[in-house]
Amino acid sequence: MRIIKPEAVPDTLLRDGLISESVFKRFQRLSENSSEDTLSLLVSSGIIGEEKLYRHLAELSGVPYTDLDPLELDYQVVTECLPGAYSQAKGIVAFNEDEGRIFLAASTLPTPVQIDDMANMLGKEIVLYLSRPRAIDKVIRQFYGLHSSILAATKELSTDEIVDIGNLERYVDSTADRSIEPTDKPVINAVNHLFQHAFEERASDIHIEPHRDNTIVRFRIDGILHLVYRLPKKLHFAITSRIKMISGLNIAEKRRPQDGRIRTYYDGKPVEMRCSTVPVSFGEKIVLRILDPAILMQDLSILGFDKKDKSIYEDMINSPNGLILVTGPTGSGKTTTLYSSLISISSEQNNIVTIEDPVEFITDEFNQISVKKAIDLTFINALRHVLRQDPDIIMVGEIRDKETAISAMRSALTGHLVLSTLHTNDTASTVVRLMDMGVEPYLLVSTLRGIVAQRLVRSICPHCREEYTPDETERRLIGIETGTKLIRGAGCRECRNTGFKGRIAIFEVMSIGEDIRRAFTRRAPLDEIRDIAMSGGMITLREAGTGKVLEGVTTVNELVRVTAGGL
Repeated sequence: MRIIKPEAVPDTLLRDGLISESVFKRFQRLSENSSEDTLSLLVSSGIIGEEKLYRHLAELSGVPYTDLDPLELDYQVVTECLPGAYSQAKGIVAFNEDEGRIFLAASTLPTPVQIDDMANMLGKEIVLYLSRPRAIDKVIRQFYGLHSSILAATKELSTDEIVDIGNLERYVDSTADRSIEPTDKPVINAVNHLFQHAFEERASDIHIEPHRDNTIVRFRIDGILHLVYRLPKKLHFAITSRIKMISGLNIAEKRRPQDGRIRTYYDGKPVEMRCSTVPVSFGEKIVLRILDPAILMQDLSILGFDKKDKSIYEDMINSPNGLILVTGPTGSGKTTTLYSSLISISSEQNNIVTIEDPVEFITDEFNQISVKKAIDLTFINALRHVLRQDPDIIMVGEIRDKETAISAMRSALTGHLVLSTLHTNDTASTVVRLMDMGVEPYLLVSTLRGIVAQRLVRSICPHCREEYTPDETERRLIGIETGTKLIRGAGCRECRNTGFKGRIAIFEVMSIGEDIRRAFTRRAPLDEIRDIAMSGGMITLREAGTGKVLEGVTTVNELVRVTAGGL
């Protein structure tokens, strides 16, 4: 290992061709009037990117480089190997360990003497890596912030408390004599750190799951779940109680599922979280769905519609009356499509009312009603009363049964535009499902304006896009010729080496024309309805996804994963 003096780094950058002579001279002028240290100034002034700089330093010093991703680190390894104060003071974090060795990432290389001191302190051989200061600061903030709150909360628990771990088992923990309250500051801090971490990682959901010996916390990011924390079991009740309290739920009720919501702020913008609790074997599981208004309410042009389907869909939602259904499995983006549609057609001249269970995101743009079964405020009852309020456009959160379907269709018959969702795989199966529910064909013929089926596919990371030649299997799956080039993500720090960052929707849009209405009347089978729609120009989900692959938006493997079995 070679220690590199920071003031010598600009010269090495020039020598190795990483900056030009003119940029080097500009930096010299900047440094004459700045009190900032050399490495920080190189990054803050835009002379060189932080990752590029520290990779260069690693090469010069002969120390390997690593870029830390909090989602790939073990919470216990990070927090138990080194004290938080020591990590923060030295800019060093532990990111891995095995028998007899501990792997440390540092933003400033320690001297050999300091390395020996750490080895003696830890009782293990030190394997040193260099990493970016921002990456190390992020790990310290996300891990030790929560850890300090957990330690403080744990200290408030001492002997003989009976800890309820659910319906199946109870055990006596010899280290507790009183329960920690959800209003205690350490618990409040722990929950706040948890939320902050989720917001920073662009999580769409937080899963808090009780197990026999601990509680695990997972984040869903771009549709994929990541394990981020293992928390002491004794804190499960306090943390879940805190979340239930701020969600407006009954803390004492642990036997029945409950739903609530939290409104908070991140980076100066409002964020809402929908909270769901269910009793499982070892306690209550909580899932928090993070609802970002910037995602829920988008311009239709950026949702993922191609030009033709967007035009067809806009004609549907600008109809004076009729029923429009958006279909797909849970987590396919139906709510975003509906909210974005309502925003696009909202005006001072329109009275828009939504009936939801629960209201996904509270907004001033339209009138929202939350279903409450306890007081018999169901979709059907709410819809009946809404019709007396002279609505122009009605959004029914979900059609779950025959009664709701028929009520929505009768509302469409009386001159209202109704939008709703249904859990089906594609557009054609939606029609068959409605008939199976008991909806008469004449209602479908009279009211149905269009059906949209959708899925969410992960988008290729813009920072590591690369061109490649697909193999025979990939070419066959999407029907392209030999020699055609496609795009994929190579994997980088920005996308956590997944090759993907963010998601976009793919759509199958069925406009209900006369041929399809005649098929309804004779109760045509699913395949016939699909064939009629395709002969009329409908693009299937698989075809829409293939278009995204050829445009370099997503990959063949991602398309197959999301549309498995689809046309």
